[in-house]
Amino acid sequence: DVSGKGRCYEMRTYTATPGNLPALHSRFRDHTQALFEKHRMTNLGYFNLTPDQKNADSTLLYFLAHEDAAAAVKSWIDFRSDPVWVAAKEASEKQTGKSLTAEEGIKSMFLEPTDFSPLR
Repeated sequence: DVSGKGRCYEMRTYTATPGNLPALHSRFRDHTQALFEKHRMTNLGYFNLTPDQKNADSTLLYFLAHEDAAAAVKSWIDFRSDPVWVAAKEASEKQTGKSLTAEEGIKSMFLEPTDFSPLR
C-alpha cells in the first residue's frame, strides 16, 4: 500500500538465484534502468552488499523516486506490461535457464523522508 501525497521513494531488494547476480546486474544495466526512466521512475542508486555480509553474492538493493503514490502504482503497471521489458526478462531467463530472482526474492518498501532529511 502506498499512501500520502507528494514525491515518494521506494527501496527494493532483490535476491538472485544462485550464481545469477551478475546476470541480474546485466539486465538492470542494459534494460531495466532505461525502462524505469521511460515509465517515469527516477533511478536514485543501485547497491551491492559489502562482501563480508550474509548473502552478498545474491543481493541487489536499489532506490527509486516517484512523483507521488498514484504515479508509483501506474509506473509499475506500465513497466510490467511493456513489451520491451517482457522480452528482456524472457531473454535473460532463457540465457540462464531460470529466473534471475529467487521465489519471493523481490521485496519493496515505500519510504517517506523525515522532516530533517536532505532528500525530500
